[in-house]
Formats: sequence, C-alpha cells, structure tokens
Amino acid sequence: MNICLIGKNITNLLLAKNLDNKGINFDLYYSKTNDLSKISTRTIGITEDNINFLGKNIKKNSWSIKDIKIYTESSNNEEIINFDSKKGAHFSIVKYSNLFQLLEKDLKKSKNFKKFLVTTKKLNTIIKYKKYNLIINSDFKNQISKKYFYRKYSKDYNSIAYTTIINHKECQNKSAYQIFTKFGPLAFLPISEKNTSLVFSIYDKNIDINSDKVVKLIKFYNKKYNIKNFDKIEKFKLKLSTLRNYYYKNIVSLGDGLHQVHPLAGQGFNMVIRDIKIFSEIIESKLDLGLPLDSSALEEFENKVRHLNFTFSKGIDFVYEFFKIDNKLNNKISNLFLKPLKHSDKFKNFSTKIANRGLFF
Repeated sequence: MNICLIGKNITNLLLAKNLDNKGINFDLYYSKTNDLSKISTRTIGITEDNINFLGKNIKKNSWSIKDIKIYTESSNNEEIINFDSKKGAHFSIVKYSNLFQLLEKDLKKSKNFKKFLVTTKKLNTIIKYKKYNLIINSDFKNQISKKYFYRKYSKDYNSIAYTTIINHKECQNKSAYQIFTKFGPLAFLPISEKNTSLVFSIYDKNIDINSDKVVKLIKFYNKKYNIKNFDKIEKFKLKLSTLRNYYYKNIVSLGDGLHQVHPLAGQGFNMVIRDIKIFSEIIESKLDLGLPLDSSALEEFENKVRHLNFTFSKGIDFVYEFFKIDNKLNNKISNLFLKPLKHSDKFKNFSTKIANRGLFF
C-alpha cells in the first residue's frame, strides 16, 4: 500500500508523520519553487486541542498563551473583551520555520518515507504511470490543483498581511493582543519573553504604504513593548477560498489548497490540523477493517468535513466584515454588543470552545 504526497510544506509533513506512525509507505514529491521552509517571520497559532494532537515535542518548542485581549481603534487602551484561560493555555505560538524543521527532523528517522525533488513535467508523469493508492496534493500552485481543483468559492479581501517579529525588552509575555485598527486588524502574538510576532492586515491593498509606514503604525498602536528592533517584514495577499470538490478519483486536496481564511482569528492551520485528524481516522478505520484505501476514503472525508469547513470559514469572514463596518461607525456596534459580553462566562466559554475545536464537537 503506497501513498503519494505532493508539496514540501507543514501540511504534508504533519500528515507524513501521522502516516509513518501507522506504518504506511509513502513518497513525497516537491519542487524548489514551492518550498516554503524558508519563511522567516510567519508564526502559527495552535489551539490547545490541536497542540495536544501534535505531541509533546512540538508543545515543548512552542510558547503558550494564557489570554487574548481584544481592542478597537476607539477603545482607549481598554479591552472590549478578554478571553482568559483559567485552566492551561488558550493556544500556543510556534514559528513556521521551527515547526517545519521539527517535523522534517522526525521524518528523517522514518523507514517508510522517501523524498524526491522533481520538475512539474516529471511530477505529471509519475502520477500518470506510477501506481499509488492515494495521492495527497497540498501544493495549490501546481498543475494538479489548476486542472482538478479549480472550482471554489472565493473572495478577494483586497488586503495585504504584513508579518514581522519584534525584539523587545524582556517582559511577562503570555497575553496575545488583537487590535481592530482603522487600517485593519493588528495582532501581537508572543513567542518568548523577548520576542513577539506581528500580523498586520491592511484593508486596501492599493493603499500607499511601505515597510517604513508599517513600522510607524505598529509603534503607534503598541502600548506594551519596549521595542529594540524589527525583523524582516514579509507580506502576502489575503483571500477567502474554499474548494467545492475535495477530491478527484484518487487525488485529494489538503492544506491551503483546500481552504484559506483571513488570519485575524489564527484559525487557518488549525483547520488543516482538524482535516488531518479526520482524514487519519478514516484511513485507520479502513485499515482496521481490512478495506482498500481508494476514492471511497476521500468521499467519506469530503462528506464529513466540507460543510463544517465552509461554515467555519464563513464565520471568520463574518467577524472580519463585522469589525470592518464597526470601524467605519467609530466602533459603535462593538461598544453596543460586545462590551456587555465582557463579563459573560457563557459567551467566552462557548467562543473558546469553538476556537479550540472548530465545529468538530
């Protein structure tokens, strides 16, 4: 029984680790153009439920967040709501590059795993003539995605997210901050006592802004950190995207190719982890029953998660649109509806449960 993974990224490395634990043989094919291992300032927020799934080693190498404080442009340094954890951590932060290295290091010990650097032309030949039970494609920029996975619901936010890491004076750094500014959502995500990751999503991609302007805005909205310097500023376009069909014959799409969401809720990779959990459970169930791994497993996967992923993606989009309109109205809506919920344990517990496990409960 053989499985083919296409794309050298965290999605495939995480799935590969899971397959390796089940003793399944698999090959990974990738091209240099789509190698994401060198992303330097991107960080990933992982919920408590998902960090436990990833294992002790990754949990040990991440930074735990105890509470999440939400602010608006006009809230005058007073949070409109605070999601504080009374037990454990709300979520953990890990650098993309560090997580990539941890997963890749684990797989070097595997006897079930082979990795191949190939061209697009060679990849098409391999898929056509080499017999694989399943093909998992998590590279949404290749020809497979363009040929078989082009039907999708999509929305262009006309926004650019700027990411960087600030190096600052040592401090207690267990609280994450999300500020819904008039320029767009700005998130401060601690990764150590001296370092904090930032994601600043600027509303209009055509706005006259450069790296220097981004730094000035961050300094203006920063009320906590004594900043020493900034790491490199990286940027990427933002859009909402969910596939209409998850699989074609024995090929299934995973990762960013399956769904992309706005980073304001830090849920993009958490959705991927939940997909991998369900997909792995389906594979394990097939193997336990002595059934073949074929398109029936992919159909079951799509039926279980597609409607939940779509609903969850639209929920994040609603939050984005809510605060965008709220900013235009000088935060009158959030003051009216969110401030009264600041001390509501029921609301905060429900919101935390959704953020932790998505709609899979």
